[in-house]
Amino acid sequence: MEMEWGIAWLKAFGTFWLQPLLYYAVILALFIGWRRVQRERRDFHTRVYRSSREWRALIRSRSWFALIFSLVTVGIGVVLPNDTLVFWTIVTIVCSLFMQLRLLSAAYVGSIVIFTVSFFAQTEWTQPFFTRFFPHMTETNVTAVAFLIGLFLFIEMWLVDREGAELSSPRLVTSKRGLVIGEQFVQRLWLVPLFIPVPGDGVQSFAAWWPIISDGDTYSFVLVPFLLGFSQRVQTGLPVHLAKWTAKRIGLLACVVSLLAIASYWIKPLAIVAAVVAILWREWIALSAKLYEQKCPPYFTKRATGLVILGVLPNTPADKMALSVGEVIVKVNGAPVATEDEFYAALQQNRAFCKLEVLNENGEVRFAQTALFEGEHHELGLLFVRDEG
Repeated sequence: MEMEWGIAWLKAFGTFWLQPLLYYAVILALFIGWRRVQRERRDFHTRVYRSSREWRALIRSRSWFALIFSLVTVGIGVVLPNDTLVFWTIVTIVCSLFMQLRLLSAAYVGSIVIFTVSFFAQTEWTQPFFTRFFPHMTETNVTAVAFLIGLFLFIEMWLVDREGAELSSPRLVTSKRGLVIGEQFVQRLWLVPLFIPVPGDGVQSFAAWWPIISDGDTYSFVLVPFLLGFSQRVQTGLPVHLAKWTAKRIGLLACVVSLLAIASYWIKPLAIVAAVVAILWREWIALSAKLYEQKCPPYFTKRATGLVILGVLPNTPADKMALSVGEVIVKVNGAPVATEDEFYAALQQNRAFCKLEVLNENGEVRFAQTALFEGEHHELGLLFVRDEG
């Protein structure tokens, strides 16, 4: 028995590198990075971050911690047919084509899978298609899918809270009043690996009650690279605050969906209710964040005194001075500044040295200074909202 399980785990690790979604995620991350660079060049006439930023973050992310959740999925016997996993992958790819990364949340993808299994796959005019291409999909236990949605929402909550604001990128937009303002655009992709038991020749049930959420006697394992995404536009402050606000509400949604999934073990229709709640509630969270942004005054805009930092170019004097997005520069070399022209004129007063008086997010004053080499007073590495006219 132990030998069977050991071989099954090794096979699962091997199949991970054969999953098309793994390579699609890398291509998608590279494409997102390329689009971001084009936008940055259009707004600021320079690239802010390398186009490889997104795929490097995809590889370095802390999403691998999700493997420990495999103990939950395997332990309680969340078994899904291979056809269902393939269909989940297809839905993920289709949702990614909209370039709204939040649509990669399991609240959307998993709910579509449940609706398909419960309705579309059994409809008379679509049944021939599913019978031909996904013959085992109708064997899917929707309780297992609902439970998986709840699990992924907990993972999404953790990732958004920890990493949701890490890859913000500056951009310029036009407000409702026709003024040019700045915003931070956050886009994140995460590959989340999970061991999923699937029906097949491999291991036998190790207990009479396992697996709970399936029928059958023998199973194999697949290490599946699920893809999660997050996107948000922030004009009213730093992205980290809105990301944490969103994470808390995703966590509450995860609790509700998980409870409905557990209850659906006895009352099957509650799995469909869980899917409806998941997709509507997750959309409400996104809409609430958008309405909040529209209601509050923009933060990245021109002010009577001081310049708000919209972006800091990596490996520049500004980066070395530890200047950060959201800080307000009020004086340069002792001279008050409120426009870019005043900022660079003040820099010219001392071509070899730069001293800035900066207000942080809490309004506390700090000083940043550095020596400047020839020409660096023109390339300090700071991005501001453009002066109009």
